[in-house]
Amino acid sequence: MRVLIVEDEPLLAQAVRDGLRLEAIAADIAGDGDTALELLSVNTYDIAVLDRDVPGPSGDEIAEHIVASGSGMPILMLTAADRLDDKASGFGLGADDYLTKPFDLRELVLRLRALDRRRAHSRPPVREIAGLRLDVFRREVYRDGRYVALTRKQFAVLDVLVAADGGVVSAEDLLERAWDENADPFTNAVRITVSALRKRLGEPWIIATVPGVGYRIGTARGAGEDRD
Repeated sequence: MRVLIVEDEPLLAQAVRDGLRLEAIAADIAGDGDTALELLSVNTYDIAVLDRDVPGPSGDEIAEHIVASGSGMPILMLTAADRLDDKASGFGLGADDYLTKPFDLRELVLRLRALDRRRAHSRPPVREIAGLRLDVFRREVYRDGRYVALTRKQFAVLDVLVAADGGVVSAEDLLERAWDENADPFTNAVRITVSALRKRLGEPWIIATVPGVGYRIGTARGAGEDRD
């Protein structure tokens, strides 16, 4: 999952981003409305986390922009405006959820997971494919009943591949979904992470490389034989 955090308090924004990274959630930060709109124009996000009171176009205006775009991107308003009228107006602007400051990071993570699940048309939190069982909320992975310990980045990559349900995911899409904007587009981080992930999952290899296209979860034994 990749989220956009629109927050003009640098220390808070950084703390939230660091906390989300620990949960295998990539996050970009926009300290003002203009930066937020620019990032939205060039990146694909799963969820927008908006403070309503930011410089430039306000969080409310950003919410209106997202709704008008027709992208269907869920919006979570994270703000100090805690009156019932404030919440009512936020939902009226198109917010899907509303969390007031101060807040517990664990609650934010739970709400983001729930929004992501609804965004994916009630995609179940536990998904299974080709002997893999991936639990998004517990961040646990089993292969043929055997627990597999993964790093946060490996889990994030596997989550994207499993969500594709056997479809091919390009290296560019993996970089877009599992890393943040600071990732070098020319990096070999995707190839290295996928290679390490294969080894963690064990043989027979289950992540296949489709030459010149990307990666996919194989749906049959030996599906990873075309790995690079």
